[in-house]
Amino acid sequence: MSYTFLLVLAVILLSTKILGLASGKVNMPQVVGALLAGLILGPSILNIVSVDNTISVISELGVIMLMFSAGLETDLAELKKTGLASFVIALAGVVLPLVCGTGLYLFWFRGEGDPQAVLKAIFVGVILTATSVSITVETLKEMGKLKGRVGTAILGAAVIDDILGIIALTVVSSFTNPDIQIHTVLIKIVLFFVFIAVVGFFVYKYFSHLNNAFNEKMHRRVAIYGLAFCLLLSFASEQFFGVADITGAYFAGLLLCNLPSVRAYVSRKIEICAYMLFSPVFFASVGLKTDLRGLSLSLLVFAILLLLIAILSKIIGCGLSAKLFHFSNHEALSVGIGMVSRGEVALIVAQKGASFGLVPDSLFGPVILVVIVTTLITPILLKLVMGRKPA
Repeated sequence: MSYTFLLVLAVILLSTKILGLASGKVNMPQVVGALLAGLILGPSILNIVSVDNTISVISELGVIMLMFSAGLETDLAELKKTGLASFVIALAGVVLPLVCGTGLYLFWFRGEGDPQAVLKAIFVGVILTATSVSITVETLKEMGKLKGRVGTAILGAAVIDDILGIIALTVVSSFTNPDIQIHTVLIKIVLFFVFIAVVGFFVYKYFSHLNNAFNEKMHRRVAIYGLAFCLLLSFASEQFFGVADITGAYFAGLLLCNLPSVRAYVSRKIEICAYMLFSPVFFASVGLKTDLRGLSLSLLVFAILLLLIAILSKIIGCGLSAKLFHFSNHEALSVGIGMVSRGEVALIVAQKGASFGLVPDSLFGPVILVVIVTTLITPILLKLVMGRKPA
């Protein structure tokens, strides 16, 4: 057995912490430093750390814990108020990037005569529909604004965005794999929400009992039960319903967020675990998966245009949708910016596209560049916009 992974973890933890502190010194969220640490350590610059199975597992646990914590801190009363708004925001945040991304690809590669050009173009649009709310969640938590109207709208929209993204991914990929049935996926998504409702009823009853009888002796038991429930729901989401595990983790937290004693204790323990190991590895892994070497001038220009579309389509689509529901200009802009980050969600979609042959190797670099820049720029813009008082 090799123990190199211990050295790798030590390097990641130290570099993310050092660069995180440096980010704080220049008035940026610490997650920016963690992302830059992964970019520096990875193949794009130093190439001294690669993503192996250990890093992948730890980073996956990191994002699951982050979304579980986000669910625990969600204000259900606010979520109910912004439910319809979140759906419309998510819908606009899927449709506009999909159309714009598809159009750019067809325009840029129109002379190559590729018989799968339309399918590849649509898939590029599908990649742009993704929203990685984990970066936004960490930034809003750091700023103490996760529970507000804007934070709740972003969380709700991101969850719905994930479902819509799965449908889009399935529809496009079904044209390359005859074994995938669109109607089967849609049925599974409906069954997922039925499953959440049924399981949630019984789990909520049990944790309500624990909440009412909460005392010093059961502290550890409640925290372990809560985390176990989160992991089980994450597993069931992916394994049985084809829904992202982070969506299951978020719903696990959502089911417990109305139980004050349980929520406070479980959230505190989860945040300690995440802060010490899992979250830094996850944020660093986003940068570690990025390889920007060998980009030609033409692909670099394409990447810049794709990046502009990725940013503006979310800000305009989600921001204008928020305005329809009487969000102020400042709040609407914040919602739009909060949906910009693509992060690990777009990485997963891009990798699936590569396996289907819909994302060529030459295009993978520009796509990843868009992912990493949107992930880096989101917390910076959020802090700039939400850190100032609205006019």
